[in-house]
Amino acid sequence: MPPTRVADLLDLARARSFVGRDSELATFGELLGTGGVLYLHGPGGIGKSSTLLRFEREARRCGRTTKALDGREIDPAPEAFRSALGPASVLLIDGYEHLAVLDDWMRRDFLPSRPGTDVVVLAGRTPPAAAWRTDPGWRSLATIRRLDPLGPAESIELLARAGVPVPQREALVALGRGHPLAMALLADAALTGTVPRTLADVPDLITELLECLVREPPSDAHATGLATCAKAWLTTEDLLRDTVGPDAPAVWEWLCRRPFITCGTRGLRPHDLVRDVLDASFERRSPDRYRALHRVIHDHTVAGVRAAAGPDRQLRAQDLLYLHRHSPMTAAYHQLRSSKVPVALAPGTPADHAAVVASAGPFAAEWLAAQPGGLSVVRGEGELLAYVMHLILPDGGTLAERDPVTRAVLAHVSLRPGERFGLARFLAGRDGNETDLYAVLAGSVSSILEWVVPGKACSYVVLANPEFWGPMFDYLAFTPAFEVTVDGVPHVGYGMDWRRLRVDDWLDLMNEREHSGGTGPAPESLLRPPPLDQAAFASAVRQALPDLSKAAAGPLAGTALGPDPRAAILSAISALGEAPKGGPLQAVLGRTFLKGAPSQEAAASMLGLPFSTYRRHLAKAVDSLIALLWAVETGNSTSSE
Repeated sequence: MPPTRVADLLDLARARSFVGRDSELATFGELLGTGGVLYLHGPGGIGKSSTLLRFEREARRCGRTTKALDGREIDPAPEAFRSALGPASVLLIDGYEHLAVLDDWMRRDFLPSRPGTDVVVLAGRTPPAAAWRTDPGWRSLATIRRLDPLGPAESIELLARAGVPVPQREALVALGRGHPLAMALLADAALTGTVPRTLADVPDLITELLECLVREPPSDAHATGLATCAKAWLTTEDLLRDTVGPDAPAVWEWLCRRPFITCGTRGLRPHDLVRDVLDASFERRSPDRYRALHRVIHDHTVAGVRAAAGPDRQLRAQDLLYLHRHSPMTAAYHQLRSSKVPVALAPGTPADHAAVVASAGPFAAEWLAAQPGGLSVVRGEGELLAYVMHLILPDGGTLAERDPVTRAVLAHVSLRPGERFGLARFLAGRDGNETDLYAVLAGSVSSILEWVVPGKACSYVVLANPEFWGPMFDYLAFTPAFEVTVDGVPHVGYGMDWRRLRVDDWLDLMNEREHSGGTGPAPESLLRPPPLDQAAFASAVRQALPDLSKAAAGPLAGTALGPDPRAAILSAISALGEAPKGGPLQAVLGRTFLKGAPSQEAAASMLGLPFSTYRRHLAKAVDSLIALLWAVETGNSTSSE
């Protein structure tokens, strides 16, 4: 019999547009036969209300009497709640978070008094109170479900039922992140205008989603905390201290209670759509604060990578990689991360060597024997999913001259005595494919770990697929440096000369590109002059010593000694005095160059030394000082940055 009322037509239209929730429908169907309580929770717009409507339709189809209540429309008092009830065996309560003050009463008095065959569904934004899980009775009788986003197939089906043409669906699925309300709003935008490329293209949609997902934060600090969650992959209380200051503990507690935020062992993470909406809204409303916040998070994350050790270092590198989520570098990586498969990079072990050699060939076996610590891998379910090998060269052996790849790099690079460079020599995922998603993860994370710590003269990556990798290295300001053919396959070597672009200046450039884009080589304004050779460096130090106040204007200004070479020289003189038998050398340098002796003869007299002995000590002291500074210049000193 066709529907005759508007209510019937609405009910039919809602039923036709409903997709997914098979697990929840199955659970509800079981409860219709046995009785019980189902607690649904999830952020606004995730589909709680539409799921309850589907439950109501299903209950009526089974001959059950139903009563649907909205917590927003009921006075949160037992008497008012009871008066709103009718004779029904299936009770469906939406907006349960508005009845939070009744929760103890519901568990203690109301629900236990219901007939055992009744079904009660409580649906709200907030997760259930702890008593629902800790009380042995309710832990056994109540079913608790969090409504998750729709899957890709369900999202496609939702858009199809909304009438969105096939060519537009995939882009909208990527934007909507499986959030039913967002998908519905995007479908409406697509049907009434153009398909948006980003959420920022549909500000009205952002406003509507914000009103649904995030109620007004109680303070500016709380709003900044939300923006922090949107920017960072994982938000910790330590990070909040950097972004909101002394309010961090209160903001942390407040964020933990938000229904759209997951509290994990390493920090807080919002639902992907909430992240996108908050990020787009914050950038649109406060672009200057947005850029400043991004910089704080970037610097905090870089410091975390540099300070961490062990497995935590790989995890923090992934946090830094996440800040590049809008770049060509990580599109594949974030596709992998969102697929909920293992994505952790770990140091390689001898047990991995056979699989790597079988994939990469005999030179891999030799390099694994020479530098086993350079291997990193991605494993999953006992299987090697990807590997990458980073080498430090030159290493003094003959292998580098026999390996065609390392031989090509050595022919290209011009090193000074004591300098070393890094090379990503082997990279592949399953089936030896260097563009495999796991290989992208391995290459990206391991390279961050190699590049953010100063000390190398240059870094190179040699790969066989420039069409895939070229845009990524263009974004990273790495330039194609040379070509080499390996086993008949052309390879491109991408390189960065850290002697010209300080690591910290490169990180500044990456901070800018993380949120505003940009590609190509680093601007000339960031580059230092070409590096001095060892003789020219020694001459520059000798030239600077008689008048250290002018060191910043001399040839040392463009070296790794930093923008204030005088400070580096003074630090080296101090370090020289702490070395064994270094006291007399420090003394002769101090008296000659720091304490203003009118002449070398006068300095010798003040030190109580014969002039010939003084001259010998001075020459040795200057040579020792130059050696310390050269170690800084070539990346062989911990004080190099």
